[in-house]
Amino acid sequence: MSGIELKNVTKRYKENKFEITALENVSVQVKAGEFVAIVGPSGSGKSTFLSIAGALLKPTEGSIMINNQNITDFDEKQLSSVRLNQIGFILQTANLIPYLTVLDQLLIVKKMQGTVTKEDKAFALELLKDLGLENKEKKYPNECSGGERQRVAIARSFMNDPDIILADEPTSSLDTDRGHEVVQQMAEQVKTRNKAAIMVTHDERMLSYCDRVYRIVDGKLSEEVRTQEV
Repeated sequence: MSGIELKNVTKRYKENKFEITALENVSVQVKAGEFVAIVGPSGSGKSTFLSIAGALLKPTEGSIMINNQNITDFDEKQLSSVRLNQIGFILQTANLIPYLTVLDQLLIVKKMQGTVTKEDKAFALELLKDLGLENKEKKYPNECSGGERQRVAIARSFMNDPDIILADEPTSSLDTDRGHEVVQQMAEQVKTRNKAAIMVTHDERMLSYCDRVYRIVDGKLSEEVRTQEV
């Protein structure tokens, strides 16, 4: 299966003499072309879930599969390669580098992998155009609006042509209109480029763009039954 799957994932932390369960027996599968939301309040386990899905944290129990490959027991060097080559991250704030132009924000991803080719630059320009940023390529972050900066972050997450897109509260710093714009464009890119995407959020306004919605409470995940609109 092309995509990501967490199987019976549990994450426990030891704090003094106590053991805290951040995730409990969580299972979810997201295939290529699917856009899934994980919704829950602060402290519910969303950040732990995203860290494990993003190969930043290892589970106490269970397994993580990316494109049918079990990465659970990978060493740090292998996990670093997975993060660089197979996963695109979109964070709460755009996290752009102040002294790089919009185009260079994307190209730096390729520089991390090695050299930047003409094809890489052409792909970067294509992504910017798809996200309505074709006139912003030479601008710096402080010359862009909040929504534009977040769209640059979306484009950057697709730059290494990853299999998985993980978004952490991507609308938290945006007003309603900009939030809808950003998530709609993210959803369109996921479909067009056939990526498996997970958005962790507490923003109920954005769930209509997702194929499936899961609720997480006290580390336990359950799929929300959604009624079909007529």
